[in-house]
Amino acid sequence: MRKLFYIFVAVTCLTSCELDDYDAPEETFTGAFVDKATGEPIQTETGDNGIQLYMYETSYKENPTPWKFTAMQDGTFRNTRVFKATYTVLPYGPFVPLTETAADGTLTKDERLKDFRISGKTVHQFKVEPFLRIKVVGEPVVKDNRISVTVRIERGTSDPRYQQDCTDVVLFANNSSTYVGNNNYDSRISTFVRDDEAKNAVGHDITLTTDDVNKANGTHQKYYVRVGARTDVRTNGVSRYNYTAPLTVYVP
Repeated sequence: MRKLFYIFVAVTCLTSCELDDYDAPEETFTGAFVDKATGEPIQTETGDNGIQLYMYETSYKENPTPWKFTAMQDGTFRNTRVFKATYTVLPYGPFVPLTETAADGTLTKDERLKDFRISGKTVHQFKVEPFLRIKVVGEPVVKDNRISVTVRIERGTSDPRYQQDCTDVVLFANNSSTYVGNNNYDSRISTFVRDDEAKNAVGHDITLTTDDVNKANGTHQKYYVRVGARTDVRTNGVSRYNYTAPLTVYVP
């Protein structure tokens, strides 16, 4: 009986080895998301609340289950562990969706990247329409241990279906990392603007000021700040921020 058990284990191990004997993925898919009108990078945040790329490998199956990865906060992306294959790629982010669906489930718009072959190092640039464009006006100002940043918020799309009012305008701040945003900020000094002030922000200059940095790590420090704004439009179930690039400010 014991001999039969060992034979069974050996056969099982050999079978598992045969099933797992595949080359590891080693192709690279890299590129960037840019504003279709200006060519500037789409500033975002890392993680699932930023830009997601859903990858459908269509080489072997018509309706495959997707896998996903996320872009970096400057709108670039890079994945070095991709199988050589043909894909349909569907990204979600703080921009006009690439697909739209009617009430009956049929696609009324389809701008997915289709029949896309990834082999070796493959580069692609996605040109999209951000919901909002946020531009820094002038230089950050430091006064009374507070940091002020002025921005102008404009529409990034002419499509009225995606021109909702702003729900939040935020000056995110920390002194630990240039990766600053809704996913990494110091609540003691960051400033949130909501309600009517946020609603009326589009088309105007708006100045946001941190709280006294002594409530965080004090003076004689570098702080990293970034302004984000969003509407209540959801893509893939998430209301996402558009951002400025991060700024480094020294508080003497």
